Amino acid sequence: MRISAKLPVVAIAGLVLAAATAEARTPPQAAPAPSAPAAPAANPTVGGAAMDAAKPIPENAAAAPNLTTLVSAVKAADLVSTLSGPGPFTVFAPTNDAFGRLSPGTVDTLMKPANKATLAKVLTYHVVPGAITIEQLRQQITAGGGTAKLTTVEGETLTVTDLNGAIQLSDVNGNKSYVETPDVHQSNGIVHVVNGVLIPKLG
Repeated sequence: MRISAKLPVVAIAGLVLAAATAEARTPPQAAPAPSAPAAPAANPTVGGAAMDAAKPIPENAAAAPNLTTLVSAVKAADLVSTLSGPGPFTVFAPTNDAFGRLSPGTVDTLMKPANKATLAKVLTYHVVPGAITIEQLRQQITAGGGTAKLTTVEGETLTVTDLNGAIQLSDVNGNKSYVETPDVHQSNGIVHVVNGVLIPKLG
């Protein structure tokens, strides 16, 4: 993997982990106690945009105004065709605000062609094979005695817990992210919108 001479993968990792660690210390303001569940037949909106359960993940994400950074990153990593495939996939989709909490310059650096492999590693760490609903996650958490382990497409695991109804994701570095909008059904899987970027082990 070629790395930019100005900012190698180790430096990217340092920037990302510093921001993510700071985020982990912040109360999950984007994940309050859940309100009454929506009717199961209705797909939730994302960023105010309607989500069509008959369309694939990238197409729906492109319609959501709060997922524009994620969409740009997926394009830069050449993952559009992969995430448009049959899957099914479960995607934990970070919002623009989630990417904005990373250290200044981190997103721009990850988007550079020289860092394409690192960007793909970060993005596929948010993808799990199969279509897993929030209720199924809760069942896995219960069966696991309070935690569930999900093996991502990237290869490393995410730890999932239920904090009084708020679903918390912990990455391999101990950083936290919380589900904002669950169970957004797609033609090839399910998207759960999250408020933090999850980071695998880098460099």
